[in-house]
Formats: sequence, C-alpha cells, structure tokens
Amino acid sequence: MIELKDVYKIYSDGDSEIRALDGISLTIEKGEFTSIVGSSGSGKSTCMNIIGCLDIPTSGTYFLDGHDVSTLDEKELARIRNKELGFIFQQYNLIPKLNILENVELPLIYRRMSADERRKRALQALERVGLSDRINKYPSQLSGGQQQRVSIARALAGNPPVILADEPTGALDTKTGREVMNFLKELNNDGTTIVLITHDPSLAEETKRIIRIQDGKIISDTAAKEVLE
Repeated sequence: MIELKDVYKIYSDGDSEIRALDGISLTIEKGEFTSIVGSSGSGKSTCMNIIGCLDIPTSGTYFLDGHDVSTLDEKELARIRNKELGFIFQQYNLIPKLNILENVELPLIYRRMSADERRKRALQALERVGLSDRINKYPSQLSGGQQQRVSIARALAGNPPVILADEPTGALDTKTGREVMNFLKELNNDGTTIVLITHDPSLAEETKRIIRIQDGKIISDTAAKEVLE
C-alpha cells in the first residue's frame, strides 16, 4: 500500500543543509495499523507529509498502492489526497462558519459529487462516530472530543483506503483520547490502513507496529508486541 524507497527531504539553510529525512525506506501493507514515533525535529512529521502527498521528496521514490507519486505535480497530488487519503489532525481543522454536516461534506464537494450523495455519505459517517444528532451544530458548540470525531467523520466520508492520524489525541483529555484511539482500532479492524504519527510511546504501543525515527533516519521497526515484551 505504502512504500518509500531511499527517500530524502533536504532543506537548504544558507551554506548548510538540513536533512529532515535522510534515506528512509519503509513499506506499510494494506490493513496495517502502524505508528511512526519520534521527538520534535526527528523527521516524523516530514515523513507524514510525504506519505500524505502534502510534500514531495528531494530524492527517492514513493509508491502509493503501486503508483509512483513522488514526481507528481500539485494538481495530481491534490486529487490523490482527496480520493486515496483521509487526514485526522490534532487541531481538528474544522471551518467555524460551517455546521458539522457541511464540514464533513466539504472534501466531497471537491470530488464534484452530487449534493444527494454528499449528504448521504456525510450522514453515514457522522452516524458512525455517534454524532448524527449534532449535524446542525457548529464546531464552537461541541467539545474537543466531539470536534475530533467530526474530523474523523470527515476523513471517513470519502471512504479512503488509508487514514493518516497526526497526534489525534494531543489536544484531548485522557478519557476522550482513549475513545479516539478505540475508534481508530475499530476502523483498522474493518480493514482501513492507519498510520499514526505521535511522540507518545504509550499511544504507539496500542498499534500493531512501531517505526521509530531519529535525526531523519529509521532507528527501529518492530511489532508492538515485541516492544511490550
């Protein structure tokens, strides 16, 4: 499903260069629940940006579902982000002036989906996360946990094969964060490939595989059960 081959991301800083990714190679199979772990500045966010087609490598190749996407232009990358990937961010990224249903429908508009189909998919996704009774509410009227569930519904509405979750519990209390993690596990059990980006080892241990990044390099890649043992 996801394959990075000898990927570098290099930024120039005057006379020096910063290697945010320094020759990363990894493969994530369909249906995996994988966490990418590292401290601030380790390269994990850059890795997520590459996987999420939000950025392109300086060199190396990235195959998504067998297609080389590492050299595509922005228009083509946007199309892939819209159809192949779902995103869950720490800060929810909901639009305050849109109600919950409209927030979930928004990515589907860019697919030029009919209004009836958009509404159907959005309602199904909101029902799945337990918010079908909140569709006319606005983000400011919801708790942080509810807003995060809206962002999950937005990711689900497009039925993407891959969901990228970037610190999805970072802005939540422990109880609500637990609910979000349990929901991600349910999605994975239903067959969705999930990549979790986190600095929290305890969250990573709840996934099935842990990839640790430091200084732009992979320093370990283990099954979570091996870490716990």
